[in-house]
Amino acid sequence: MKINLKNGIDKLIFGMKQSDVIAIYGKPNKNYNDEDDNVILVYNALKIRMTFYKDEDLRLGYLVASSPDLELFGNKIMYRNITAVKKDLAQKGITKFTQEEFDTFENYFNEENWIILQTEFDEVVKFEIGAIINSKDEFEWKFKK
Repeated sequence: MKINLKNGIDKLIFGMKQSDVIAIYGKPNKNYNDEDDNVILVYNALKIRMTFYKDEDLRLGYLVASSPDLELFGNKIMYRNITAVKKDLAQKGITKFTQEEFDTFENYFNEENWIILQTEFDEVVKFEIGAIINSKDEFEWKFKK
């Protein structure tokens, strides 16, 4: 599953509606609303959780994934040492990360691409990517029907 920075993952493109996603991947394993009344779809086989923002006409705006098939710039990222993953990203000019620690987990956040690499024991265990917010504080929706 290819990560497309600023756009989404695989066939998932920021700005899609639930019906667009279901047309591609079928019915989700789980469908619920979070505390902000956003709609969450979960696909177990893809190991991905999708957030459709209530305040944005229920458009796809955030993805959390842990599939071992995730690739960024042709490199697998999951279950690899964070130092090696960051070295791969540095070769593509992605070097600025804000690091946050809690318990045994560490998050490495890159604001320019709105991605988070979550690690445990120095190994990437989760990848998050969000739709880009522009200088006007508006989402940059990439999906065009």
